[in-house]
Amino acid sequence: MSEPETHQFTADGLFPNSTLPVLIWRNALPADAAAMEKTFAANGWSNAWQDGIFDYHHFHSNAHEVLGIARGEVKLMLGGPQGEQFTLRAGDVVAIPAGVGHCNVGSSADLLVVGAYPGGAEYDTRRGDPTQYGEALRNVADVALPASDPVEGAEGALLRRWQ
Repeated sequence: MSEPETHQFTADGLFPNSTLPVLIWRNALPADAAAMEKTFAANGWSNAWQDGIFDYHHFHSNAHEVLGIARGEVKLMLGGPQGEQFTLRAGDVVAIPAGVGHCNVGSSADLLVVGAYPGGAEYDTRRGDPTQYGEALRNVADVALPASDPVEGAEGALLRRWQ
């Protein structure tokens, strides 16, 4: 498997973002929701769901997240409103560290995404409220590193890149 792309986003006063890079694997898994969910679960990322991606900027202050594009295409804005836009297609996977803003800014009608969290973590959804920024920063700092890479398991790139 090829190495994932890495992208870094800094705090902006609303979105904490992270010192950990976002990782994007292109054409990493079969474009099949059940297969993606099974791969993520086998690598310790569970509490999975299948749906789309919110069309508003948000982040999770208490959990890292993996998103697998099972069908369709999405333009994903990462890093909050001042971040950067990426086009993801069926088979692509993105690992989003806790605190990193993300938003669907356009997608195909058939978009299907599989999401999951290391260790099956429960997640919150934050929208960049300035009154919650300090709490969000503290939460992000307390999120443990995952035990494994959602795509490649114990020997994967995420573990090397997030140490």
